Amino acid sequence: MKAIVFAAGKGVRLEPLTLNRPKHLIPVGGAPLIEHTLRSIKSAGIEDVLMVVHYMKEAIASHLGDGSCLGLSIEYLDQGGIFGTGDALKLGESFVGKGPFLVVYGDLAFHPRVLKEMVSSFKKGSSGMIAGVDLEDVKEYGVVETRGALLKRILEKPQSGGAGTINGGIYVLTPEIFELAAKTPKSSRGEVELTTTINMAIERGGTFDVYHIGSDEWADVGRPWNVLEANKVLLDAYLKESRVDGPLEGNVHLHGNVYVEKGAQLLSGTYIEGPVWISSGCKVGPNSYLRSYTYLCKGVRVGNACEIKGSILMENSHVGHLSYIGDSVIGANCNLGAGTITANLRFDELPVKMSIRDEVVSSGRRKLGAFLGDDVKTGINVSLFPGVKVGSGSWIGPHVPLSEDVPPQTLVTAKIEFRMSQRR
Repeated sequence: MKAIVFAAGKGVRLEPLTLNRPKHLIPVGGAPLIEHTLRSIKSAGIEDVLMVVHYMKEAIASHLGDGSCLGLSIEYLDQGGIFGTGDALKLGESFVGKGPFLVVYGDLAFHPRVLKEMVSSFKKGSSGMIAGVDLEDVKEYGVVETRGALLKRILEKPQSGGAGTINGGIYVLTPEIFELAAKTPKSSRGEVELTTTINMAIERGGTFDVYHIGSDEWADVGRPWNVLEANKVLLDAYLKESRVDGPLEGNVHLHGNVYVEKGAQLLSGTYIEGPVWISSGCKVGPNSYLRSYTYLCKGVRVGNACEIKGSILMENSHVGHLSYIGDSVIGANCNLGAGTITANLRFDELPVKMSIRDEVVSSGRRKLGAFLGDDVKTGINVSLFPGVKVGSGSWIGPHVPLSEDVPPQTLVTAKIEFRMSQRR
């Protein structure tokens, strides 16, 4: 069996995190997102992979190479644009050959056993298998309707929400699907959708089994807060025990599952509650507090008396002393001045909202911090309000209470007035 991975999209809704990288290379749970998918493909017994790419394809190919570092053989095809998942599928016809094959959307995080179980349970004679994720609210996704254990149809984003099963973006398919893909009309978005192709196959008598996944084992990385959800899914899946390869000074306390890579340093007084991943070249402390679901990428510096909670800090970013970073994603090469605070709770405690493509959207999360692009700098005592985004290369001056999104390459300063008078 071979595998096709769709990795052409830019991830506009994920900006500013995708201004300098494709969404598939966003670091989560110890590695770039796409690496987790490829390792799961390998664990399912598949070695030949076709990556359908487009946006920043050179970055993906440069990072993964020919796949040998992961025990895979990877080929690349440029989709030439964002023309839909059905169009991407058609590019793989000559690659997969005559047998069943695996298809995975490249912007997903899921438990590593999912692919292995789907491949092993695929029934000969079936038209295919689809992953269905059981959610409490299905409004934002394509809904999977079933008849017994079989797929009845896939509905795109119903008007009403509620509990149900959604399309998880993972399939085992047979080569017969390519004939229908070639006949699939464009959707209202002007794209050829794989879901439409599958519905056409069912109308012609095809049978598709549904493999169910729990909501705590899957995340669709489509919006900024989904990056944190993916990080949680993957840290829970991979960190089953503590491992310390880097040096610990005296009076360092580790609780739960904590991975300290070789070359990382934890200074005296540091207190960590896992699951937490600390990469090589990191330096934490003294007297810092890392809380669960924190992932520090390579070369991160967390200074004296800082607290980091449920956040991702990308490569070579520095957090000055006496700072708090909560439920946030900090891009690469950022420098946060002393006393920088990411507020992660609205004063009225309602779900945090964010601006996504000029539309204000509820994250559904009671706690959510800030999202910073690469090369952002903050001065001392900067306060970032819940859900705020700061574009790459922007500088936020001292004492700014930032309540609005900031475009890339922008300088924000506060106007502070002083009044002096004679002491009496």
